[in-house]
Amino acid sequence: MNTLLIFFAIPVATIILAIVLQKILNSPLLVAATFFAIFLVVTFAAFDESFLVFAILYTLLALITAILVRFICCLINNSDNPCVNGNNRQICNISGHENNANDSEDNEESNSNSSGCGCNRNVTNQYFARRYMRR
Repeated sequence: MNTLLIFFAIPVATIILAIVLQKILNSPLLVAATFFAIFLVVTFAAFDESFLVFAILYTLLALITAILVRFICCLINNSDNPCVNGNNRQICNISGHENNANDSEDNEESNSNSSGCGCNRNVTNQYFARRYMRR
């Protein structure tokens, strides 16, 4: 087996595909199970039994990557930080539009989402709904 393939190409491909599968499946255990099944088939179809150790290590790598992606996505989706656009603070209101904290609330032009900070998230976000819908 080629050393570069085992120690560089397959782990990088595993990380990238684990990120993609985590975003699609949204379940780290399902991502790890999928990778283990694929690597198990590849172990006995293309390599010998010694590759089984690498298959288990690549599965753990896929699991750790999927857990990290899930954690980062949860931090991004549930952040309590107001959106910031330079010195101009943008605060999300209940309807999903952003209000400019420096302008009056009557100004309709302040509701444009040009900051790209994710203020027009769905209200179905449980943390967002729990925090802001009670007011």
